[in-house]
Amino acid sequence: MNKITLGYLNIRPEGKRYVLDALECNRISRGKYTALLEGRFAELHQCKHSVFCNSGTSALQISLAALRERYGYQDGDEVLVPALTFIATSNIVLQNNLRPVFVEVDPQTFNIDPNRVEEKITPRTRVILPVHLFGLPCDMDPILALARRHRLQIIEDSAETMFAHYHGRAVGSFGDLGCFSTYIAHLLVGGVGGLVTTNDDGLATLCRSLMAHGRDQIYLNIDDDDQIDDPALEQVVKRRYSFDRIGYSYRATELEAAIAFSELEHWEEIIERRRQNAARLTELLQPFGEFLQLPTTPQGVEHSFMMYPLVVKPPVDRDRFLLHLERQGIETRYLFPLLTQPVYRRLFPGLEHKYPVAQRLSSQGFFIGIHQGLEEQDLQFVANTFAEFFRSIAVAVTS
Repeated sequence: MNKITLGYLNIRPEGKRYVLDALECNRISRGKYTALLEGRFAELHQCKHSVFCNSGTSALQISLAALRERYGYQDGDEVLVPALTFIATSNIVLQNNLRPVFVEVDPQTFNIDPNRVEEKITPRTRVILPVHLFGLPCDMDPILALARRHRLQIIEDSAETMFAHYHGRAVGSFGDLGCFSTYIAHLLVGGVGGLVTTNDDGLATLCRSLMAHGRDQIYLNIDDDDQIDDPALEQVVKRRYSFDRIGYSYRATELEAAIAFSELEHWEEIIERRRQNAARLTELLQPFGEFLQLPTTPQGVEHSFMMYPLVVKPPVDRDRFLLHLERQGIETRYLFPLLTQPVYRRLFPGLEHKYPVAQRLSSQGFFIGIHQGLEEQDLQFVANTFAEFFRSIAVAVTS
């Protein structure tokens, strides 16, 4: 039986070699592979810094905490979040004692609708948190203009989008901070892990402190007390067990960095294959336009295709269709229903009906895998499985 998975893992020989090298060096905490990963990832995303932590969610958490500390946000201040996103995007707002305010999404790209952002800005708004969903960058120019006009900060949730450009500029370089994930089903796999990008020296240092229990910046790395002489050593000894803020334990291991770095060395091959697979699947599914809304890529924007998002059209029963796909071995997920989650219905009762686009996408949308491990026969199998179901609908309608 064919198995079309959402993600793909194939640890390369060099990845295994780097992990063994880290073990031979007796280094499981931050070491040379973390430094290599951070440096190269920042460069590829047109940023001065990147900070490797233990998840994309942690990256978001410390980014918002860093902005809160720098700008003095108060409990209950507001962060604008798209009404369609993975739940972590808005959870970290609540966990920072701030209030998520939801913004309608674009029906074609599924990203935050820049034309609906300003209507949600109030005197308590502090941050816009656009999410680059499924590998597609948001429409950032109008969002940047709004942020400048209203003096707001921006955090890019780019957990699902790497190595993509919006009018020549890399995701993760638009906001005060950008946040990425190296979780198993994502574009760059490290097992678990996340990265924060920024061009701000102070915010990079704050994030490193926050992920290490709020430690004094003089000692954020196990090597920071090596090969230094008095009086610098004296200061490190005095302050290395000093904590300046309430922080978290969000550090990742050198082993995860080694795996992620081995994949980063092949990023062009990974992304190109995903784009080729997406183009081919779009070609194969084109005949089913009466039943499906296919992915779109606006002009001047690159799509990295972490996943392949789709929306069914009437009379297709989305859940019945997904059950058909699952029975044939094609993994599926809903298109990130957020406001219909049980916990959010309790926290924000009745809110889902105020976002008709997000509500429709939540009830009719889904995604499947489009990773670099798929071959032509896999894509043909997906298309044939879709065709089989749609033929049954056509028969039912005409009979």
